[in-house]
This record gives sequence, C-alpha cells and structure tokens, in this order.
Amino acid sequence: MSIYNFIYMIYPSARKVNKLFLVFCFFVSLHKRFALFGKPVKIFYHFMKRYIFIRLMEMLPASLGVLVLTFLLFHVVGGSPAEVVLGKNASAEALALFDARHGFDKPLFFGRWRAICAAGSAPGDKFVKRQGTGLCRVPLRYGLPAGAYRVNAGRLLVGLRDNVSGAEEEALLDGPAPLTFTVREGWKAVALDVDVNDADRFLIEKKNAAWFDSQFVNYMRALIRGDLGYSTEHNLPVARVLREGAGPSLALTVPILLGGTLLGIMLGMLCAAWRGRVADKAILAISTVLMSVNYVVWVLAGQFLLAFKFKLFPVWGFESAGYLALPVIIGIVSGLGRDVRFYRAAILDEVYKPYVRTALAKGMGGVRVMVRHVLRNSLIPVVTYVSLSIPFLFTGSLLLESFFGIPGLGSVSLNAIHSSDMAVVRAVVLLGALLYQAVNLLADLCYGWLDPRVRLG
Repeated sequence: MSIYNFIYMIYPSARKVNKLFLVFCFFVSLHKRFALFGKPVKIFYHFMKRYIFIRLMEMLPASLGVLVLTFLLFHVVGGSPAEVVLGKNASAEALALFDARHGFDKPLFFGRWRAICAAGSAPGDKFVKRQGTGLCRVPLRYGLPAGAYRVNAGRLLVGLRDNVSGAEEEALLDGPAPLTFTVREGWKAVALDVDVNDADRFLIEKKNAAWFDSQFVNYMRALIRGDLGYSTEHNLPVARVLREGAGPSLALTVPILLGGTLLGIMLGMLCAAWRGRVADKAILAISTVLMSVNYVVWVLAGQFLLAFKFKLFPVWGFESAGYLALPVIIGIVSGLGRDVRFYRAAILDEVYKPYVRTALAKGMGGVRVMVRHVLRNSLIPVVTYVSLSIPFLFTGSLLLESFFGIPGLGSVSLNAIHSSDMAVVRAVVLLGALLYQAVNLLADLCYGWLDPRVRLG
C-alpha cells in the first residue's frame, strides 16, 4: 500500500488535495516518525526547490523592467547631477569632466554617437562671422578633449591646442555633412569654424567606444559584479551608504511592524469574540478616529506634547534606543485603526463558519476555539496584509525619519532624489523591487504551509 492510499483510507476527502502538500501535512502531524517515510519528503523538497527556482527566474525580467523605467524616469525629470553637485556657477568644462567621470556623457541605452552641450545655448545668435572666409566661429563652452566628434556641417575648420606646450594647429575639413574629426591624446579642440549656412542647425556629437557603451549596459555589468555604483553626494560606495542607513531603518520599522501586528490581531480577536457588544463598538469607534487623523498630525502632536511639553522622550536624534521610543509609538498608533478593522473582518469571516459552531457545541472553550482554530484559519489574509508591509521595512519610514532626525534609508532616499544621486536612487528602487518579489514568494509558500489545499505552481 502506498503512502497516498494509506492517507486516503484515513481521510477519504483528501483525494481533492494536492498530493505533495497532503504528504507534507501528514508528516508534520507525525512529528517523530519522519524517518519512516523519507522518500516522499525528498520528493516534496524537490518540488519546492523547482517551484522556488522558477519564481526566482521570474523575478529577473520584472527587476529588469524596474531598472529600465527608473533610467527613463530620471533621464526625463532627474535634471543634471553635475549641476546639483558642483553648483550652477560651475564652469562648463567642470560639468563636462564630472559627466565623463561618472559616465553621464554616454547614451542612456545604446548608440554610437551622443550629442554634447559644448556649443553656446543660442547658436544662431552668438556665432561670430569671420570676414572673407564664409565661416563663422562656434562659441565653444569648453575645449573638446581627446576623442572622435561629428558635426552636422559641410565645411569645418578645427583649431587644436597642445595641453602641455600650448602649440596650436588648424585643420580644414570639407565634404558632405556630417563631418567627423578626431582630437589626439594630449590635445583639445579650442575653436570650431563652420559654414554660415550651417550655423542655425549646428550640433556636436561625441563617438562612444562601442554601440552598447551606454549608461544602462555599464550599470548592468557593474551590477553583475556586485557593484552598486558610487554615490556622488556622499563620495562613498553605494553599498556602504545602504549598510549605514539600513540599521536605523530596521531599528525603527521592525518594532512598528511587530507591535502593530500583534496588537492589531489581539484587538481584532477581542472585537470578533465580543461582536456587537459595547467593547466591540468602542474599539471600532476608536479605530475610526485613529484612521481619520492624518499621519503628520500624530507626529507633530507627539513631538509637542510627549517630547517638548512633558519631556518624556527626546525630540530629535538617533543616539540610543530611547530616541526610537516615540517614533515607534507614533508608527504603531497611526496604523492601529486600519490594522484592527482589517484583522477583525478577517477573523469574523471564520467565526461564522460551521466548524466553529460544531466546536462550541462539543463543549470546547471559546478562547481555545478562537486561538487554535479561528486564528489559524484566518492567517492567510493576515499573511497577505503583513507581507505588503515588509518591503517597506528596509526602505524606512520617510516621514518619521525626517521629523525625528533618524539617518535611515528613507532620509537617504529623499536626499538622493534632491541631489540627483542616481546611483543611490537606482539601488534603493532595485532593492525595494527585489524585496517585494521575495516577500511575495515567501507569502505564497506560507499559503501552502497554512492551507494544504493551496496548489503552488
């Protein structure tokens, strides 16, 4: 007799349940007799490994899509990181050197040429005509360093200067547009003269080393090596910036999650057990009030009354665990109303089911029924609700960290956005996406563990 037939003989209704999860749950109930049935357990773990591997592979295209959207979004609205870091009064040459050092002078995704802002902002108005030549001088913002360049002109006179000796040369190019020229190592192009007819549509492009020598491809190569980049704001590796901010964020958000979840489940069970009574109505009324108050109001009221007025907590800083007490209390209280109402509804869905009435009719105590049966069967929506909050543990609580001066990842992310620190923003977004997908995978595995009827794959 196989193990499946043995289980079906004991539980005839089990034929509708997934076999692997049925065997798993049967073994869990056997506890010490695991060694008697080692082969099905190995089959189960093989199935789970396969399922987890497939889900991990599915994370790759989703994470790639997040990175592509992040690159596009910050390319459109992110502004110039060089101007933010160096200031608006920085010279054009300093801005160009900054972009070249951090790879911002390359195409976003792919391309052989990339337009550069080396000419004046208003070419048609500022080009100076040279008498007797039919050419006009391009107002260069900085000398073009070594490299290959292309201009959309049919006639071009390039003025070159040696960086060491200061010797100057000129080269005349004539032919169909566009024209290409190369600046040798140790030299720079300090003057460009183009045909008068080409002045209004003049454009300078710089040649890349390869077609896929781009910001995105170079970032992906570094990411495969485990390099998240270099922060332009902190002058530190991004991995170190994230490590330094992860500790304060987790110290703040983990107690909020655990405290809010446990307190919400306890109050939700009380409301479900005393449904329709005075206690239930009072807790629901208080929960509605807690949900109606804005999050910022809780922060300001807590700082003013508990910290400033009564001196119970520190107002600002992150020097010891005592500095986290007030923001943790505010984080729990501000979300408690929403948590209680959700957990109450999830538990009430189980309270009215027939097995609860049967257990009570057999003389089982109400507390035992609620804890052992009702709470256990209502854990799937609870796991779903909690799993949606876990990815935000690492990224931190932005408002709490900002108001209380906690140097967590929330404040790091905000400062990176304000300073156009692309490397930090990309790392935080990628980390959030990976955490969200990993938590979804763990939640699905928990569903199968809590309810054997759930089929994975």
